[in-house]
Amino acid sequence: MRRRILAGTLLAVLVTAMVLGLPLGYTAMRVVEDTKRAELKTRAQQIAATLDSQQANGRPVDLEGVRILVPPNGGRVVVRLPNNGVQSYENGSPGTDALTETAPMVHQGLVELSAPAADLRARQTEVGLLVGLLVVLSVGVGMIAASLTAHRLAEPLQHVARRAARLGAGDFRADSRRHGVHELDRVAEALDASACALAQLMQRERNLVGDVSHQLRSRLTALHLRLEGLAVHPDPGTAAEAQAALEQAERLSGALDELLAAARAARQEGAFPVDLSEELPVLAEDWRELLRAEGRTLRVRVPKGLLARATPARLREAIGVLLDNALQHGGGTVTLSARLGEGTVVVEVADAGTGVPDELVPHIFERGVSGSGSTGVGLALARALVEADGGRLELSSKRPATFVVFLRVPRADDLLSVSWQTERAPR
Repeated sequence: MRRRILAGTLLAVLVTAMVLGLPLGYTAMRVVEDTKRAELKTRAQQIAATLDSQQANGRPVDLEGVRILVPPNGGRVVVRLPNNGVQSYENGSPGTDALTETAPMVHQGLVELSAPAADLRARQTEVGLLVGLLVVLSVGVGMIAASLTAHRLAEPLQHVARRAARLGAGDFRADSRRHGVHELDRVAEALDASACALAQLMQRERNLVGDVSHQLRSRLTALHLRLEGLAVHPDPGTAAEAQAALEQAERLSGALDELLAAARAARQEGAFPVDLSEELPVLAEDWRELLRAEGRTLRVRVPKGLLARATPARLREAIGVLLDNALQHGGGTVTLSARLGEGTVVVEVADAGTGVPDELVPHIFERGVSGSGSTGVGLALARALVEADGGRLELSSKRPATFVVFLRVPRADDLLSVSWQTERAPR
């Protein structure tokens, strides 16, 4: 991409330089020649006027009085008179490549003034080289501008392409990076909106699978009880058919159990025990400087060794959205805290601002809903990310605004994968 942009810009610069440089060079050399000829023409006219003055005073034509007007180093003047023939004076031979200008005299004479063209050609060469230098300089400036433009456009395009690839791979996290290019920023916003919509869609599909599995499982349980009653019927044929149906119902129940387990596993894919006392302070450091620039502070309160079952990337993104929401829409001190609740791990993000407007509270997690002109994507995506790990995100208090993330407590088999620190020295 960068090579194409660079090549296209350079081609445009080269074409422009050629289209403007060639006519400019030709025009400049013509101007130099015209200036030289005009100077020579003026000298010839002055010589003719001097000689006319001599004849008007009754004196013979004397070229000694006009020697100063003859160009040095090869200049030559020839005066053609009707009665006196031809008279000439020269400061050396002008050579075969000479410039000649004529001026008529009042008494039917003609003055021819010649000068060597070497000086003219040298001047034209200098002007041509100057124009060529300007063309080369313009091409060089164009190359620099093309390189900067290619870098400015190629890097954002590559970033958007990587963002789209991550989205296709199932990474639905929002990306707040913008590039200052209106069209690319609109694409980035569209990708963020698509990521949020896909995350919510996948979450609804997983929930639907789980809900349908639960409903069918309860119906199969009722059917299983009825079939068990028929299996002990006095009629052998009826009992045999009931037993066969009971076996099919048990197989269907097993298939539904597997489907429900797969839905739960997919909902929590990638989640494992995370030490919040290590994860949250590191995350908070990224936001502390941003809040400090606004004259605000960030407090973190997390008990040592507090574990929660979550995906680190999803957790960081979700908490990052809540901290960004507190930075953009809240006020005062922001508090990030975590504690162990009743069967869950509770993470709270609160600020001391004016809170959430009453009319916005029921819709605050809906995509596209915002109270201050933002995209309205962040909170919807944060909820989808938390729910993807089997947790919940709620607004527990509107004044002050307090968002609560409920995470699952690690199970015993989850803790088997945790590396516990042991003392190497004997007691």
